[in-house]
This record gives sequence, C-alpha cells and structure tokens, in this order.
Amino acid sequence: MTGFRKGLFATIVAISFPLTQAAAATSSFDGAWNVRIASSSQACGNGATVAIGINNGQIASSSAAVTASGRVADAGSINVTLSTGIKRAVGFGRLSGTSGAGTWRGTMCTGTWTAEKM
Repeated sequence: MTGFRKGLFATIVAISFPLTQAAAATSSFDGAWNVRIASSSQACGNGATVAIGINNGQIASSSAAVTASGRVADAGSINVTLSTGIKRAVGFGRLSGTSGAGTWRGTMCTGTWTAEKM
C-alpha cells in the first residue's frame, strides 16, 4: 500500500470510528411508549392503543398481535410501520420529551396518533 493510500485508509478509519460509537449510543426516546391511534372514518374503527418499544432509535412492537418497525431520529422525527395480519399502516410524526403526535395512512383509512412515554 502506498503512503497516500495508507494515509487515506487511516483517515477513513479515524472518521468512521466516532460515527460508529455515536450510532450505538442510546436515544433520548428509548423506552416503552403507548400509542393511541384514531381514525378519521367510523368505517375504519374507533381506534386502538398499541404498546411499542424504542431501543437505540429502532422501533419494535411490545405486542404479539401487532408488528411494529421503524426509526426515530435524534431530533424526534419518527416513521413507523404497523401491521397485523394483512392490514398495514404507515405513520409519520414527531416525538418531543415524553409525548408525540402524527398522522398515519393505510390502504383504505387515514387518521392521527398520539403517544406517551410510560
């Protein structure tokens, strides 16, 4: 390896190492959350409450009946996908401190959601 390539490799490693450590750090939104889902249409149901967990910014379901996946950015913007059986909904919004809110949409329905950290 030439001196230039060795220097470039060392620079890349030096830059990448702190980024890897930052990605492994916990998110301020980590923990258990209750999410209340409301529909804009009576035909889509009266709503539901879903328990999710956030770990290092990654979203997972705390319920066997609902699968949750997605991500929370450090600034609190969130995108999440919830599915149960063949039904699926995608939500977007923002978390701030111990609460959050946003919108969601599914195949035939739309609505809003609110969240509280437990």
